[in-house]
Amino acid sequence: MRLLIGTSWKMNLSATEASQYCRTLLPLVEDVMDRELFVLPPFTSIWAAREVLAGSRIAWGAQAVHPEDCGAHTGDISAPMLADLGCTYVEVGHSERRRDYGETDEWVAAQVLAIHRWGMKAIVCVGELEPAPINDVRKWLGRQLQALSAADPKRLVIAYEPVWAIGVGAAAADPSWVGEVQGTIHEWVQSNVGSDATVPVIYGGSVDSSSAEGILAQPSVNGLFVGRSALDPVEFARIAHVNARGVQSGREASAPAARTSG
Repeated sequence: MRLLIGTSWKMNLSATEASQYCRTLLPLVEDVMDRELFVLPPFTSIWAAREVLAGSRIAWGAQAVHPEDCGAHTGDISAPMLADLGCTYVEVGHSERRRDYGETDEWVAAQVLAIHRWGMKAIVCVGELEPAPINDVRKWLGRQLQALSAADPKRLVIAYEPVWAIGVGAAAADPSWVGEVQGTIHEWVQSNVGSDATVPVIYGGSVDSSSAEGILAQPSVNGLFVGRSALDPVEFARIAHVNARGVQSGREASAPAARTSG
């Protein structure tokens, strides 16, 4: 399974800034051949990312979607709208969406089905609220994952993002903990989705270029989902090149950072 390394910009980067970011990033990762890369801009900047990234090896996508294909849902964005913009990935279930908009596991499951219906891949975020014993975490994740039983495993990515490791001032979870938890997620996939399913399980939560190598060294980690540190395209390029289980991808990134907000 190829490593999957991507970033969600959250509510950062205007269309103009997104275009500049992508133009800075492209030459820094042109030698990355052994892993897949993606960026998830805010809705208003997806078109700008598409204009720069079209024809490259970097995919783009969105951070949320409405389960219905159309209708009276003021301010919402549908899966066919995202597919029309060439999106490959759509993130759902982030803890901020669950907290701020009351998104439930059932709502997340409906979003996933809409994403699959339009030929895109769903990145489903799961994670416990507070540090807890592993058995408690298994139960918590099991409840979140159960909603994915009807998902298409070929179009599914699971992002383990412990809520306590997200946000300013937080630190990435210990690599051994990440490895253990993500191992249990793989076990759930094998038992509930299919023994032959190869669903990538990636880690997100205060990842940067200094913590990425230790996390990627865990056999159960299939990639990284980077937040605020990737608002600098040079830092994201460093993470994209990071050594993974003894393999260094391409050359080290070294270029001035583009101006970003956030």
